[in-house]
Amino acid sequence: MRGKAFVIYREPRPDADDEATGERMDDVVVFSTPDDETKRALIESDGPWFTTPHFDGYRAVLLRLRNLGAVTRDELAEVVTDAWLARAPERLAKEFLAEGSGG
Repeated sequence: MRGKAFVIYREPRPDADDEATGERMDDVVVFSTPDDETKRALIESDGPWFTTPHFDGYRAVLLRLRNLGAVTRDELAEVVTDAWLARAPERLAKEFLAEGSGG
């Protein structure tokens, strides 16, 4: 997709410290979201999704790998699919959705 990442592993940053240890989080994955509403819905859900000030104004949510078990397979598949659709070329996204794979 020509450098358009939609799920990335994030290196430890000073804006994301583990509340329990004070150490920088070293297990954060970033998922693109299609819009701010989706981002807000995930963050406000009971799930493990979160954000940091570094991602203010950026359509993405974060997840710690150690919390991956709190996400169902279906929820993860939906978030990854939405992340891909948010970054995929329009033609490719339309083809995918037309095939019925996106619902």
